Amino acid sequence: MNLAIRALQGMQAGPRVAGRRFAGDMVLGACLLFATAALAQQTAPTFTTFDAPGAGTGAGLGTLGLDMNSAGTVTGWYADSSGLSHGFVRDPSGALTTFDAPGGDQGTVGLSINRAGTIAGHYYDANFVDHGFVRAAGGAITAFDAVGASATPFLGTFIGGINAVGTVAGYYFDAGVVCHSFVRMADGTITAFDAPGGGTGAHQGTAGLAINAAGAVTGYYTDASNVNHGFVRASDGVITGFDVTVAGNASGQGTVGFAINAAGAIAGNYLDADNLSHGFVRDSGGGMATFTAPNAGGSGTFASGIDAAGFITGYYTDASSVYHAYVRAKNGAMTTFQAPGAGANTGQGVFPSAINDSGSIVGFYADARDGFRAFLLTP
Repeated sequence: MNLAIRALQGMQAGPRVAGRRFAGDMVLGACLLFATAALAQQTAPTFTTFDAPGAGTGAGLGTLGLDMNSAGTVTGWYADSSGLSHGFVRDPSGALTTFDAPGGDQGTVGLSINRAGTIAGHYYDANFVDHGFVRAAGGAITAFDAVGASATPFLGTFIGGINAVGTVAGYYFDAGVVCHSFVRMADGTITAFDAPGGGTGAHQGTAGLAINAAGAVTGYYTDASNVNHGFVRASDGVITGFDVTVAGNASGQGTVGFAINAAGAIAGNYLDADNLSHGFVRDSGGGMATFTAPNAGGSGTFASGIDAAGFITGYYTDASSVYHAYVRAKNGAMTTFQAPGAGANTGQGVFPSAINDSGSIVGFYADARDGFRAFLLTP
């Protein structure tokens, strides 16, 4: 597993998923081989790189952009020279503010941001137990834990996403290392839930990874045979499981819902019987389409985000296991791109993390030194 994927998995690890835990830079001038039609634009996009003050520059260090709201405000995290993680928020003018959650002695991660500028994330305490938090646009941070969350190091409460009204989706591990999902309302009320069919053994269970404006949550559950299945939970609590029909059914294989837009369309990934990853999009009626990026090889194609218009962004590995980015239009047309400055060795390359409803993409890339730099691509 390469450094970039380890960086993401190390901050947020759900039940058993083979390969990775999804996710994703730079100022570029004029020419980028990026089909602007894929973003419904006729002018060349702007690629902007940025680094958080104090970010380290060595292998496994640097700045990772993870989410962006409709106004263009970005959140994420950076690792300093000692490897300690800190959260950040970057406004549309480029002003960047770093932050640490109170009690986050072993690191703070900003994961998701809504249109009001409220950030949801998690932090590790002095004993490496994970806790959730919400940070208001003014900077006030409120920590929380799901009821029943384990206080064992590297377990606890993890965040998937936050929606426009401040409802947070996420998951937690109990004392038996079983994973359960939750939604936390803006008033602090937390409701836990499990998908039918979720296993009850260690590293099995249900993980909520994203939430839309209507309060629908998507993610995946791991069954008793350690096979993964996608799910969507409506705001009324009704849970519907789903699988890509050609997904593998061996341990660690299966289907994972990763992002959901306002219309209820879900983008995600599935592992086939050969452990190769492919993307899928599931519409609100349950219709499913699968896709693979052109020239994908290595570990395959991964989806990171979906916008209101149905554009999907993500990344794929080529035959040399170098990571490249793509945008997929609702009609299936795909355009690929690479970040200038990205390394060209195994495990290096570009990792888009999210796409907002203006078609702007945020992410990060791994350079030739295996360090990370954050990016924005603006159509």
